[in-house]
Amino acid sequence: MQIIQDSPLYPIMHPDRVAVIGASNRMENMGTAILNNILSFDFKGEIFPVHPTLEQVLGLQAYLNVSEIPVVPDLAIIVVPTRIVLQVFRECGQKGIRHAIIISGGFREAGEDGKHREQELLRIAQEYGIRFIGPNCIGVVNPNHRFNTTMFHYNASMEGFIGMVSQSGSFITQMFMHLEKFGLGFSQGFSVGNQTDMDIVSCLEYLGVCERTRVIGLYIEGLTRPDQFIRSAREVSKKKPIVAMYVGGTEAGSRAGGSHTGALSGSDAIYQGVFRQCGIVRADSIEELFDFCWALGTQPLMNGNRVAVFTHSGGPGATAADAADRAGLKLPPLSAKTKEKLRDLVPQTGSLNNPIDLTFTRNFYDMMINIPRVLLEDNGLDGILAYFLIFVDNFKRLLGKVDSPLIPIEEYEEYVIELCVHFAKLVKSRNKPLLGSSFQARSEPFIKKLEDLGIPILPSPERSARAMGALYDYSMMRKALTD
Repeated sequence: MQIIQDSPLYPIMHPDRVAVIGASNRMENMGTAILNNILSFDFKGEIFPVHPTLEQVLGLQAYLNVSEIPVVPDLAIIVVPTRIVLQVFRECGQKGIRHAIIISGGFREAGEDGKHREQELLRIAQEYGIRFIGPNCIGVVNPNHRFNTTMFHYNASMEGFIGMVSQSGSFITQMFMHLEKFGLGFSQGFSVGNQTDMDIVSCLEYLGVCERTRVIGLYIEGLTRPDQFIRSAREVSKKKPIVAMYVGGTEAGSRAGGSHTGALSGSDAIYQGVFRQCGIVRADSIEELFDFCWALGTQPLMNGNRVAVFTHSGGPGATAADAADRAGLKLPPLSAKTKEKLRDLVPQTGSLNNPIDLTFTRNFYDMMINIPRVLLEDNGLDGILAYFLIFVDNFKRLLGKVDSPLIPIEEYEEYVIELCVHFAKLVKSRNKPLLGSSFQARSEPFIKKLEDLGIPILPSPERSARAMGALYDYSMMRKALTD
């Protein structure tokens, strides 16, 4: 852990004393929203609001300026009008504050005058030895430290394993809700904005040695240090996966990135080549980025691209097979030995081809334990794609009406949950990836339990197949980097 504590990002993510400069008691004020979210996330450290006229801000004692704070804060969060950012930043340096997050915009992304302001910002930082994130960013989130400097409320019930670095604040904050749908969260998240000082490379290196981070997601509009990015990414991806989404390879994307963060973009082909060279998996959408992170952060590497699709619904099996082929995966015919083992487990109305289609089964134990075990033990398969469709409430209603239920209605949900536990143990006991899919969500107890046990259940068969393709791509790139 000493390596990560030596990083200048560590005090930014783990402060004990924080100055919030620009918060007020007005609801529409961005600084107020940020301060409120720090408080509502149950941050344990000291907080010092700074406001030129108020004695109290959100119930906390306020200070007229930074110099009046009785101690030296570890971190300053600056969210004031652009015209006074430089003045406030200098006051922070004079106070002895050595780390900052500059939320305020109006710098390089705003034209020539903004570029000059940004250069002066960097000059002040160098004069006082300040390391900072921003400007023009939305802050950071560190659930383990109960620290959220963004203007969006975060209510993580569990720590996540995805470390996120983004030039867009939206793809940190608005993903709070998206990830919650799957029981996921961030280990740590950075909105880097204009990357004037601490940039994507700084955060990538930091997350590369973060013990709570199993996979790193990047949203990139442009790189400030492309050569160092390549060197650092190659080293990090030898140990943990990196998934990146790049926007800027088209004329429209380049214009949008330039006006958003002042990013200098490059051609799509160049970034594609850089990612392959570094062992980075590329995502084409923000949903895909997190799908890939979910799979890569929970599943073992693949030895090859041979997969079996296991379903009890023909359409999802066919779409998974098609998407798998497009993702570079192969669905080989099952071996005679595997077919023989499956023959008594798959109903006569089902199919022993690949996809394996149950169509319907009355034996949930075969579906959840015996059939997956046969597939996981087949050395001719490198991964499993499973489609799930179990309605716990629907079966409970049915059990309450039939003459001779297979299991008492009171015990049915407990039985299904117990099957999930055994299924997860079975999957984790084999060094082979399994990705699930279902159109059902976490409101279904069966899905929630599997996800909580570390089995990804993606929202469609196609998305699970593409995620398996990403897992295969990373497995092969990592092998090439480490051989």
